[in-house]
Amino acid sequence: MAAHLAGTAGNRVRRGSVLGVLRRWVLAILTATCGVLVAGAQLAAGLPVVGGVELLVFLVLALLLSPWAFPRSVGAAEAQRASAVDGRPIVYWRPGCHYCLRLRLSLGRLARRAHWVDIWRDPAAAAAVRAVAGGNETVPTVVLGDKAVVNPDRAWFREQLRAS
Repeated sequence: MAAHLAGTAGNRVRRGSVLGVLRRWVLAILTATCGVLVAGAQLAAGLPVVGGVELLVFLVLALLLSPWAFPRSVGAAEAQRASAVDGRPIVYWRPGCHYCLRLRLSLGRLARRAHWVDIWRDPAAAAAVRAVAGGNETVPTVVLGDKAVVNPDRAWFREQLRAS
């Protein structure tokens, strides 16, 4: 499995580039911007309470769509080394993926027991996912030892985390 996960990423967006940062945050920024616009329209219509509530809803949605909703991401190489030592699973994810968000929210505090890797932040991580997902960047993808599971069952994964 480790040989499959050590692929190259081609000409992907670089980790620290402005485009890479924007790509990870675009859904959150658009959601927050829509919230500000909707709240502004409600304020202009003389409905400040409604505008405030709608802004709050949009900001919560923006938070859930942002990278902040997930545990701190590490690079693919770091996650692979740590997983080899501690046996904890690796979760490959990307911001804005509602399947990733559903998995993350269903895990609660157990999410801290996994190594989370943002495939939009690390080209090697994207290559690792493509290697186990038939050439696609399908997330969430969980790697547990030598086994890779694309879009795992949430109950199964919770049990795996409890056992680790």
